[in-house]
Amino acid sequence: MRLSKSRNKTRKPFLPEGIRIYAISDIHGCADLLQQMFTVIDRDLTTIGSRRAIHVFLGDYIDRGPDSNRTIELLIERGMKHESVFLKGNHETFLLDVLNAPSQLQNWKQYGGLQTLASYGLSPSLNPDPAEQDQLIRQLSQAIPVRQQYFLRSLRARFVCGDYFFVHAGVKPGVALARQQEQDMLWIREEFLESNQNFGKYIVHGHTPVQQPDIRPNRINIDTGAYATGNLTLLALQDESMLAL
Repeated sequence: MRLSKSRNKTRKPFLPEGIRIYAISDIHGCADLLQQMFTVIDRDLTTIGSRRAIHVFLGDYIDRGPDSNRTIELLIERGMKHESVFLKGNHETFLLDVLNAPSQLQNWKQYGGLQTLASYGLSPSLNPDPAEQDQLIRQLSQAIPVRQQYFLRSLRARFVCGDYFFVHAGVKPGVALARQQEQDMLWIREEFLESNQNFGKYIVHGHTPVQQPDIRPNRINIDTGAYATGNLTLLALQDESMLAL
C-alpha cells in the first residue's frame, strides 16, 4: 500500500507523526469483504515499522448484507488484537431501539433488519404481527452473545485524531464539532453533504453510498455500498497523505 498525497488545494489535513490509520465504513453484514480488507491491512502492517496503527470503523456493521452476526464477531476479534475505534452507525442504534421496543421491528425491516435476524438463526415472516414481533425480539435478545451486546452498547459517536474527525454520517454545518448532537452524526445527509464550509477538522464519514470514494476539500465519504456493489472501501491515512482502496 503506497500512500499518495492529497491533492486538496486547501491546507492538507495532517495526522500526528508516527501514526497510520485504517478506516472502513458501512460493512452492512458483508463479513467476507471485511475479512478481505483485514488481509490487505495485515499485509500493509508488515511494512510500517514502528508506526502506531489505529483501525477506525465508522458504523453500520449490520443489516442489509448476509452475515451481520459474523461481521460483529470479526470486529470484536480484531479489536482484541489491534488498537481499534468502533463508532456507532444509525443501524446499530436502530437495533438497540428494537430490542427495547419490539413494535419498531416493522420499521427496522425497511433498513434490512430481516437479514440481521436471519444471521442469528431466526426465520421471521414477511409481515409479523405484534405477537410474533415480541417473540422474535425475545429470541434475538437471547441469540445475540453477551460480548456482542456489550460491543453494541459501547460504540462511540465520534473519534478525533490530528486534523481528522471520524463520524458515521457527518456533522451539522454551523455547529462546533464539540457541540454536535448524536442524532445528526448518525443520520444527517443533504445539509452536510451540500456544505462547502470548513468544519474545523477534515470529516471522514460514510452513511450515504457513493460509487467511489468522494473526496472533497472538507470531507471524504468512504461508503461505497458494499452490500449492493461488493466494494468495501479501505481508507489509509498517514502524515498528510491518504489512499482509498
